[in-house]
Amino acid sequence: MMREMKPWICLVLAVLSLGCGRPGGAPVAPTPEVQAAEPLPADAVTVIEHSADDWPGWRGPRQDGVATGPAVPWEWSETQNVIWSAPLPGRGHSSPVVVGDLVVLQSAIEGPSFSQLVIALNRTTGQEVWQKTLFQGGAETEVHKENTQASSTLAWDGQRLFATFLNNRKIWVVALDLQGEELWRREVGGFASKFGYSASPAVHGPLVLVAADHQQGGWLAGLRRDTGEVVWRRNRPAKSSYASPRVISLGGKDQLVICGCNLVASFDPLTGEPNWETPGSAAAGVGTPVTSEGIVFASAGYPERETLGLKADGTVAWRNKTRSYCPSLLAWEGHLYQLDDDGIVRCFEAATGQERWTHRLGDRFRASPILLDGHILVTDMSGKSTVFQASPEKFELVAQNQLGTEGFASPAISAGRLFLRTAAGEGNAHRETLYCIGNKE
Repeated sequence: MMREMKPWICLVLAVLSLGCGRPGGAPVAPTPEVQAAEPLPADAVTVIEHSADDWPGWRGPRQDGVATGPAVPWEWSETQNVIWSAPLPGRGHSSPVVVGDLVVLQSAIEGPSFSQLVIALNRTTGQEVWQKTLFQGGAETEVHKENTQASSTLAWDGQRLFATFLNNRKIWVVALDLQGEELWRREVGGFASKFGYSASPAVHGPLVLVAADHQQGGWLAGLRRDTGEVVWRRNRPAKSSYASPRVISLGGKDQLVICGCNLVASFDPLTGEPNWETPGSAAAGVGTPVTSEGIVFASAGYPERETLGLKADGTVAWRNKTRSYCPSLLAWEGHLYQLDDDGIVRCFEAATGQERWTHRLGDRFRASPILLDGHILVTDMSGKSTVFQASPEKFELVAQNQLGTEGFASPAISAGRLFLRTAAGEGNAHRETLYCIGNKE
């Protein structure tokens, strides 16, 4: 991820670190708006169906980092509680998604033979099932050293995998089936890179939703999941930001909420029509909003820093001058947990914003936290993962574990297994690995 960004998207994906001004190169052609004539009927595209064991996209089933299902071990190492490890080609901060018998990620082969690809591994053994190259050539030259050219996380709708890539100064969405066969691809709009791309797609109803905020004028779009047709596309402010869209039920209706561009904004996810815009946060943000107690929470962090709690109509419930720039927030049982990029963890009362505790982990963070069984897991840039209790009373350390020497991708949890992407080595010696962690018995 990168200094003035997210993936991680995060993110993710993630774009990450504090940023400096960098030009966006030659102008890209403006991306025109597309107005939805009317919302697609509910039966226009097959209803989304997921297994309870799927981790179908960025931050899991609800895009909030909260996992359910059997417990995972909270202590591991290269020799302890590793079910399997698998080398990954290339470089990427794309988080793993788990669908059926597969674990699927994006990656990029850098250098003269540049390519962007999707890799599928067997979730039980870690063996590669297929590898699909989607782009050859078209590498972006303006990418932050902490970002990659494969930082977005795939989304799964029960039938199709959706991959998003920045290639040849355009954002593309490609739909694949579970055998790696391409179903359709769509050039959605131009993108003037400052630090690269990282936003991950979201699936809602008949659409796959894509965000592309950039310094020459960004956009949000909704595409049909079955054909890739652009149903709507809405212009955004001309600012470099890196956040992924998320659909949240607020005030009795579904709202697409995104943070960044000095705004927290809400749209109708089926038509792109704006609901509200609330000034605040920062110009650049990476994290994905979360919700609790009828309030949606958002945070961004460059060059300003602000965290906001907003009611369903966009009015401010509370705000403060803390930040979570790259890592997303996490809401659980009436409390909000915030991980600062510089390793400060805070717990707030969700309804009021009252701070309950602060703890300094140290280190630097780009990946987003996840929660299972009352435990929060965060991985820092050095590959060290910290586990602590999700408690409003105090910070309580559970474990710290090291795998590799670099950690940017957010983890996934599925059916008692933790999937963690890390890396080690510099330059030509750089190697990435996906670990499957669990109780061997």
